[in-house]
Amino acid sequence: MKVISSGKLRTAIKEHLIKTYPDITFQFLSSMKEAETYLPEAEILLTYGEDLTQALIQKASQLKWIMVLSAGLERMPLEAIKERNILITNARGIHSIPMAEYTISVMLQEARNTKQMILNESAKVWDKKLPMQEITGKTIGIIGTGAIGSEIARVARAFRMKTLGVNRSGHKAEHFNAIYENKDILSMLPLCDYVVGVLPSTKETKNYFKKEHFEAMKESSVFINIGRGDTVDEEDLIDALRQNRLKHAVLDVFKNEPLAPSHPFWEMENVTVTPHHSAISSGYQPRAIEIFEYNLKEFQSDSGEMKNVIDPDRGY
Repeated sequence: MKVISSGKLRTAIKEHLIKTYPDITFQFLSSMKEAETYLPEAEILLTYGEDLTQALIQKASQLKWIMVLSAGLERMPLEAIKERNILITNARGIHSIPMAEYTISVMLQEARNTKQMILNESAKVWDKKLPMQEITGKTIGIIGTGAIGSEIARVARAFRMKTLGVNRSGHKAEHFNAIYENKDILSMLPLCDYVVGVLPSTKETKNYFKKEHFEAMKESSVFINIGRGDTVDEEDLIDALRQNRLKHAVLDVFKNEPLAPSHPFWEMENVTVTPHHSAISSGYQPRAIEIFEYNLKEFQSDSGEMKNVIDPDRGY
């Protein structure tokens, strides 16, 4: 069995895989361009999924399984993969800890007016009247109650926050005080001090957050998006922020990345821009490889019990 990796993996991880699985041939490359030559030999492909094309899938004639070392699949050639009946799994769930910590950190930063404090420090301004708030006891609404959303809710409850969630069917999820069906979101939004988007990129979620949602939020609310950039109608959000329909937006993801220097978000005082790093952590690769190793053993035993199997029709 031959495994090709097109993602840059740490040396310690590569050494571990070679030592642990002596019957498997591993070929570690730094990019898909480097890996392309070896694709016809690969039965298993490790990739971040951003540079895999239909042509490359056709070239990988022996390929049986693709392990995507991330959660996002929006750039994957899913139709071509489906036609070849290639199994896809991803690293869904590994982002829950860093993304929950990110969410709590930006809520605290906004409540404690950190942006202005840093500006004041740079300008040597001593302003004791700078407004300060707490997040304890506030209400957080989380749209997307999977592993990430549930971990955000779990940590938020340490601050005695009320946790509300939204999912398609209204099914129960751990650590939430209440769950709303997707169709009832407009009745939930006015209750929230913080609204967090954790939605994947699918046909159903494109421009999910739009004018009606921003108008339903409190004027004192903070909108945080850590899901995918195309789940937000950016023009509607800009209009809402300019009209002070909500207090602040913290955005880690955007429709086009990197965010263009000319984009209005950069200049808006009530917007915090971060460069799609809410999931970044030193624990990222070890957690992703842990899922890969679990699935590798299941794949070898042909048990059919692999984690995070993707439905190519749904895209998740």
